[in-house]
Amino acid sequence: MVIWGDGPVADTQDFDVAIVGAGIAGSALAAALAGRGLAIALVEAQPLVRPELPASLAVDTFDPRVSAITPRSRQLLQELGAWRAVESYRSCPYRHMSVWDADGTGCIEFDCADVNAAALGYIVENRALVGALLERVQAAADITTFGGVGLQACSRDEAAQAMQLQLADGAALRADLLVAADGALSRVRDMLDFRTREWDYGHRAIVTTVEVERPHQETAWQRFLPSGPLAFLPLPGAPGRHYCSIVWSLKEELVDELLALDEPAFCAALGAAFEHRLGAVQACSARFAFPLRQRHAVDYIQPGVALVADAAHTIHPLAGQGINLGLQDVAVLAEEVSAGLARGSSPGQLDVLRRYQRRRKGENLAMMAAMDGFKRLFEQEALPLRWLRNVGMRGVGQLKPLKQQLMRHAMGVL
Repeated sequence: MVIWGDGPVADTQDFDVAIVGAGIAGSALAAALAGRGLAIALVEAQPLVRPELPASLAVDTFDPRVSAITPRSRQLLQELGAWRAVESYRSCPYRHMSVWDADGTGCIEFDCADVNAAALGYIVENRALVGALLERVQAAADITTFGGVGLQACSRDEAAQAMQLQLADGAALRADLLVAADGALSRVRDMLDFRTREWDYGHRAIVTTVEVERPHQETAWQRFLPSGPLAFLPLPGAPGRHYCSIVWSLKEELVDELLALDEPAFCAALGAAFEHRLGAVQACSARFAFPLRQRHAVDYIQPGVALVADAAHTIHPLAGQGINLGLQDVAVLAEEVSAGLARGSSPGQLDVLRRYQRRRKGENLAMMAAMDGFKRLFEQEALPLRWLRNVGMRGVGQLKPLKQQLMRHAMGVL
């Protein structure tokens, strides 16, 4: 039976694992650990209610927050029993990717046929992912959920060799392992003094949904401009109606002016920035902007504590890898906890957590460095660098083995 923590609890409740944050990563981890003989607590400051999923297809019925799910992440969601609900609602595979430099002739094309895959990835609305994962959480008998109640304090109980959590409604929890899945501004990470390395890009990303004149051809499009990368991501459409999700990264000083434009003027500016590859941008939904900041925890673990997903690392959105890195954190941590149980180790033991950190930290750092390098390279306006990057893009496109390796790495199927 799932217990909903709506009222004060006088006594301390004991768990094997307490997860703070019930977004995509936190709910996925709870679902991944279910059925392993563990008592699991899932704590979320917002009410744990599955999001409404509009049935109609129109420019203003899509969630502006979407994720580009790789085949590797899709496999995990299938194993958790969540993918079927996502797919039965709506998602859009992208089978082709087109990337080009605004300052030159450099371009590169990727196609799933080059690696004998059904798709390079899938564009999915975040609310569909959250809803499908919460459904799995609610069906699990060994997950106790505390919805609509924030974390007030957490500390290490040295005598009990456990983590102590105090919730805003007065509930007290004790867990062998505390997992921070509470996002980029993680309260758990801050409360427990995890050090981070971080810097502000001086950019914000505008996100919205647009209707375009021509079919998107199941292609993810990305143009690198001196002001930042612009991505058009394919969404499900209707007869004669074609939709894309937009992520437009821009220098800080350019954002407010674009947000202030009326809809026709914004659509015209967006279409021009995209070189009208899909014809006119005919309409857009509400526009949102969020700051871009890179952040990486120096360590992902302490005794009895692990950081996952955005609580451990945030990355530039230009390749859409953030959610996929987070889901792989979830998969590896669940594997190591399970393997530790088989050895007789409890979930919070350092030998278990060190294995998790060792497997994830290097891969995350490598992807973060690559994305930061791409971003900085395409900002350079010096003519020799512009020439070199254009030559490089064309060269990679002509080297099939190298291009296949890059594709497999991005898809998570190496």
